[in-house]
Amino acid sequence: MIVLKKLYDKSQIWFAVAWIIAYCALMSVGDILSTWIGIDKSVTLAIGILLSAILLLFLKKNALLGDYGLCTPKTSARAMLYYVPLFIMLSANLWYGVILNYGILETVLYVLSMFCVGFLEEVIFRGLLFEAMKKDNVKVAIIVSAVTFGMGHIINLINGSGAELLSNLLQVLYATAAGFMFVMMYYKSKSLLVCIVAHGIFNALSAFANEASATDGMRILTALLLTAIMGSYALYLALSMRKRAKDST
Repeated sequence: MIVLKKLYDKSQIWFAVAWIIAYCALMSVGDILSTWIGIDKSVTLAIGILLSAILLLFLKKNALLGDYGLCTPKTSARAMLYYVPLFIMLSANLWYGVILNYGILETVLYVLSMFCVGFLEEVIFRGLLFEAMKKDNVKVAIIVSAVTFGMGHIINLINGSGAELLSNLLQVLYATAAGFMFVMMYYKSKSLLVCIVAHGIFNALSAFANEASATDGMRILTALLLTAIMGSYALYLALSMRKRAKDST
């Protein structure tokens, strides 16, 4: 914790970058080792829990939970359109049908690891990185948070997850839109809780997605539709904040 505090005090941006690198590297190693052991997500979950605990304890010990959105939303659900676009997004993994892709044990491990992923990615990309850059330029911080989050999914091509090229590129596309949506949700509500829960559920439901029944055309259409929905919601949140700022002045 002392080393983390020194790095944080020295540079919050480099603190965020260090967490991004550590997260991507260690979770990828976890996937590779899990595959080698023969039980998917077994090592990944352990690493995810460890990283989540370290990050949560660091923020709590230094009274930073509220500073990074680990608090109740400051904006009403009505102003957030009752998060309706999120429910559409959450159903996407079930559009092709429902199937059990893993055994019972591996399904449990997968679901739990995905909630760790949701927590870590939201706190790192929307919390640490965005907040560190927001002080200098909010627009740049929004763009960097969204784009780095989307591009980070390219690592699925090499981390042993078995992602195909087309599926991965489509994932990068809608993940960038998701990054834009989540960062705007956080910026407006000052809370990451809804983002964390939605992110975790979306990822966890992929354990039951019947991807094999989808054609390339269906996957492309789904990715474009998700990108349009999440991008439109993010744009609505941005415009509503601009309008409120103009009204207040």
